[in-house]
Amino acid sequence: MTTTDQPAAPTTPDLRPLLRVAFDQVERFIATIDPADAGQPTPCDDWDVNDLIGHFIAVVRRIGVILRGEPPFSVPSTMDSTDWTGDWAHWRAETERVLADDAVLDLEVQVPWGTITGRQAIGSYIGELATHSWDLAMALGRTGELDESLAEAALPATLAKIPAEPRDQIPFGPVVEVGPDATASERMVAWQGRNPAWQRPVG
Repeated sequence: MTTTDQPAAPTTPDLRPLLRVAFDQVERFIATIDPADAGQPTPCDDWDVNDLIGHFIAVVRRIGVILRGEPPFSVPSTMDSTDWTGDWAHWRAETERVLADDAVLDLEVQVPWGTITGRQAIGSYIGELATHSWDLAMALGRTGELDESLAEAALPATLAKIPAEPRDQIPFGPVVEVGPDATASERMVAWQGRNPAWQRPVG
């Protein structure tokens, strides 16, 4: 076989280890949240802490569903939960079983925004989990606990895939300007229309 006959290497690497880092970060937050903070607002419009955790549970479940080749909207965008830790652990375990199969990487899958490979879907969901982890950390005053390696990995795709403008057909507000000292998390969320200087309302 000549070099020209060799199959092309995948352009998207195997990001399953990084996805598990994102899962671990979410899990640490969920395991240590005071239930009294359930109603606290977050930078994610219309979602409080409880809603956001319900979204995390839905996302970890949806990743497994998508990588099994099933429709993404068979899982709602957020799930009601009275046992955050238990529900997260259950659906993470289900998804981890799917992720254990190398075949998911090159499977064509349906995501809410189109048809892509499993590799690409995994990369996209790392960005989603990193973004919403920032939302949760801001709501709880715990941004110092964020793993910036996740945002650093997700930032290039965020900048490439989300246009600066127009924004009327996508669920993101105008880009927020940030300074040169902004963290990767701050640059990532600012590109998605969030204000890195957001503060939890008083009272």
